[in-house]
Amino acid sequence: MMLADAAHDHVPGILPVAPFVALLLCIAILPLIKKTEHWWHHNSNKLLVAVILGLITLAYYYFRGFGFGHGDHAAPPGMKTVLTVLDHAVLGEFIPFISLLFSLYVISGGINVRGDIPAHPITNTTFLAIGGLLASFIGTTGASMLLIRPLLATNSERKHVVHTVIFFIFIVSNIGGCLLPIGDPPLFLGFLRGVPFLWTLHLWKEWAFCIAILLVVYYIWDSIAYKKEELRDIVKDETQVQKLRIDGKINFLWLAGVVFVTATLDPTKPFLGTNWTPFPYLREIAQTAFVGLSLLSTSTAIRKANEFNYAAILEVACLFIGIFVCMQVPIEILNARGASLGIDTPAKFFWATGALSSFLDNAPTYVVFFETANAMTTVHVPGETLKLLTGQVIRLDLLVGISLGAVFMGANTYIGNGPNFMVKSIAEHSGLKMPSFFGYMGYSVAILIPLFVLVQLVFL
Repeated sequence: MMLADAAHDHVPGILPVAPFVALLLCIAILPLIKKTEHWWHHNSNKLLVAVILGLITLAYYYFRGFGFGHGDHAAPPGMKTVLTVLDHAVLGEFIPFISLLFSLYVISGGINVRGDIPAHPITNTTFLAIGGLLASFIGTTGASMLLIRPLLATNSERKHVVHTVIFFIFIVSNIGGCLLPIGDPPLFLGFLRGVPFLWTLHLWKEWAFCIAILLVVYYIWDSIAYKKEELRDIVKDETQVQKLRIDGKINFLWLAGVVFVTATLDPTKPFLGTNWTPFPYLREIAQTAFVGLSLLSTSTAIRKANEFNYAAILEVACLFIGIFVCMQVPIEILNARGASLGIDTPAKFFWATGALSSFLDNAPTYVVFFETANAMTTVHVPGETLKLLTGQVIRLDLLVGISLGAVFMGANTYIGNGPNFMVKSIAEHSGLKMPSFFGYMGYSVAILIPLFVLVQLVFL
């Protein structure tokens, strides 16, 4: 769908990659610098940076001396090349990407879970387990929004709560989302590139392995922390009880509808084995229709109780419109040269994808290494392959490494995956003092890196 047919005799140099790198560095660094933190907080400024860097990339495509594409289908240099790039980046990928995220975000924002039950270790562990399962079906963002507030309310009488939020980010905001393409943005970009919708279910062993270990570690940790709580806090926790209640349950039906149309209304293949092929953007129209149904069927009081607003999804839209345009250049390079990078085993792809996903956004990082693996498959590197819906093939073991690296290691820092910072912000607004950027990394290095070493030894 993107640059798989890029001309190999005209490969961009390193300098045109600069806008892509600059945009990712802005996302990673500007929120951490005191002088730029407030400025970067405004979505209008994020959009400004994304548009400027995107226009620089489009200017490169306009002025370069060769076109875009392959053979008879190549666009000539100039405006036609720019329009072809925009067709790939915006129409082919950004619109489907943001449509799905917007649908999951808005619909899950219409479900309110509230209550305050005793915050026993088994209670918190159950919260995390449910979130780790839900994340694949309503997205890591949706599951995080749905569960973080009731989890904080349940633990409001306790003093030792930071570790609970950190494990919540590990499990619900990241690792739990690897079973379906709607679970985490990188996997949906893989789906847009032709990975079958249900292929990610093959990752259930790795998912279960990580979730089980993290839940056991958390239960032991929280059991020790629970014993450190003061008696008066335990008494308050046991006596100030409010039964859990779920409002807006109709939205689970609309979420199921989004999952169904995302899986079946693919414009590149017939609908459920029939002779009818959905027309382009029918999937996105259907997703938007379910958003409309959610807004109509859910009271504003429920969304107000969730403190729901559109700021987080607008932030994603502002940044990714630039990311999708700017990343055309590195992907074009990887299509031509990816096989010669020396990253040639599932373990190397796992760690390379994961390392970048820790500090940059994991969605574009997934794309970069997906194209690298695609290029390796094109030059017939031995290994079992998966046939993509686009008609191409990709090394199956490399795709496993890339998928696990992008989804799992997005948990390594606050900026590795979108929900991470959102959960941190909600926790801090509730009065909880969360660790600093590097303080959080202390937890992730101590807990997650040994776990990922085990993932490599057992599965890759």
